[in-house]
Amino acid sequence: MANKRMLKKQINAMIIDVIDECIYIQEVNDDKADAAEGLIEEVISTYNELLSRINTGKTKADFKSIVSDFDQKSDELLDKLNGLNH
Repeated sequence: MANKRMLKKQINAMIIDVIDECIYIQEVNDDKADAAEGLIEEVISTYNELLSRINTGKTKADFKSIVSDFDQKSDELLDKLNGLNH
């Protein structure tokens, strides 16, 4: 990870992609609207947590931990999103 700005851009891009897809699912499939809303809430919570950690992080170890958690959480969120699409 090059710097805080790039990490924030990557987090924003992932968050926006997941939320956009959830909104699309809500519009197309009423049966999955509640599940998509729950995923949106989880994504926003993840976003707030990661940004808070970035803003308070001081050392390289802090940022390595944040990047690792971001990678893990983004995989989890994308798996849940893929589950909604099937």
